[in-house]
Amino acid sequence: MNFFEIIKPYVEKLNKNEYGLLDYVIKNMTQIQNKSIREVAAACYVSTTTFLRFVRKIGFSGYSEFSTVIKYTVLNSNKAEDQTEPFVEEQSAYRNEYLKNIEETVRVLDERKLLKICQVLDHRPKLYFFAKGFSKYSAEYIEYLYTLNGFIVIFPKNHEQRRLAYRNVQPDDVIFVFDYEGEDDELIQIIQNLQSKRSYAMLVSITGANNNTIQNMSDENLYLFTDELKISGVDMTSHVSLIVIMELLLYQFMEYQKSGKS
Repeated sequence: MNFFEIIKPYVEKLNKNEYGLLDYVIKNMTQIQNKSIREVAAACYVSTTTFLRFVRKIGFSGYSEFSTVIKYTVLNSNKAEDQTEPFVEEQSAYRNEYLKNIEETVRVLDERKLLKICQVLDHRPKLYFFAKGFSKYSAEYIEYLYTLNGFIVIFPKNHEQRRLAYRNVQPDDVIFVFDYEGEDDELIQIIQNLQSKRSYAMLVSITGANNNTIQNMSDENLYLFTDELKISGVDMTSHVSLIVIMELLLYQFMEYQKSGKS
């Protein structure tokens, strides 16, 4: 009876406001575990009816079950922390938020989806990475990592290269699209062009968990948690969670090969 296991199948279906409620709940479990639905709803600036609807949408029969599972999850989490790090010093708020985002991303990662992608990767397809903005710098490391492990990776770095690259995609290839908001017009257009073909490559997207266009166009979507941050108009949002997902996928693939399932 773990909170994260229960919500896994439902997170992708949340809209932006519901995703905000989930983010608040995950980051404040300790504070809300003994509060009434009215108190939690007030803290989220929504009505009790709206919050109850949200609770049911993420897999719970009602607030009572939701509250019980929260308490159980917090209790087990505290036990694990006591066993592994008995003398942990209190960290500053930004560090806690940073670590929580990574933890959320790992906890909701759907192993069934990873396995499905691994089965396709086992045929050693050509990989296409599409990313823009700050995501490109994370994608460069991911490109290096997958190339190091024997994959042929095509990673176009600008608009012209992306426009030419997608035209060379073959049905047996795998396309990865990295876009946190999942609403980039150019990337959406590339996906539409690919899907207009009679047969097209498998599309895996990594986006935020809120319901978005690229997520809905993908064959498989893996979602991440992070706090959006802009300084003087420059996007400084952390992309560590993106790297974590792609590293875990690669490690899962290595285990898949060792297990002899290929």
